[in-house]
Amino acid sequence: MRVFVSWSGGKETSLSCYKVMQNQDVKVAYLLNMISEDGKYSRSHGIGSDLLKAQAEAMGIPIVQRKTTWGIYEEEFKKVVLELKKNGIDTGVFGDIDLQGHRDWVERVCNEVGIKPLLPLWKEEREKLLKEFIEVGFKAIVIATNSQFLGHEWLSRQIDEKFIEDLKAIEGVDLCGEKGEYHTFVYDGPIFKKPVEFISGKKVLKNKHWFLELCIAEKLI
Repeated sequence: MRVFVSWSGGKETSLSCYKVMQNQDVKVAYLLNMISEDGKYSRSHGIGSDLLKAQAEAMGIPIVQRKTTWGIYEEEFKKVVLELKKNGIDTGVFGDIDLQGHRDWVERVCNEVGIKPLLPLWKEEREKLLKEFIEVGFKAIVIATNSQFLGHEWLSRQIDEKFIEDLKAIEGVDLCGEKGEYHTFVYDGPIFKKPVEFISGKKVLKNKHWFLELCIAEKLI
């Protein structure tokens, strides 16, 4: 089975990739990432497209990035998946946990282009997923928060046991950030051949969301 992983650069997509890689009959042939029309940022989490490329390079897996607006997102997504299908891809891997609307979209779109959807994290318990992410050796930091839930002090925090315990103490916050409370950048782990070297920059407030600016370390040399 040759698959692509719908890639955001964060913890769920990384754990999904890891889980399917445990099956010897599965080959992750591509990472697929939809980016802004100017080509600078991921459409999903706002991570710089160069950082996503650095992740793919560190993993040794080709990344396919397609520019799009939200208005034509589905149309462009279908086009690029059909291109991957011509290269032998028969399955798409997605990191959704339990948002039914997301699953409905994934299943409909995959059905329309003739590939199988695979959601390896579906209906798993939140804390169990986070602990598995840590235990198998992934390294990630918080790179964005919704200021209505989490302040700028959460930016750059490592995803570790203390992070889980601190987050559990805040009422109304989803442990995995499924309501958009926070987003992460994964820079090392069992699917990486080498860590992604990066530098943390300024913390910026934009549209009621805090963002941590990141830069690939080699760009500063």
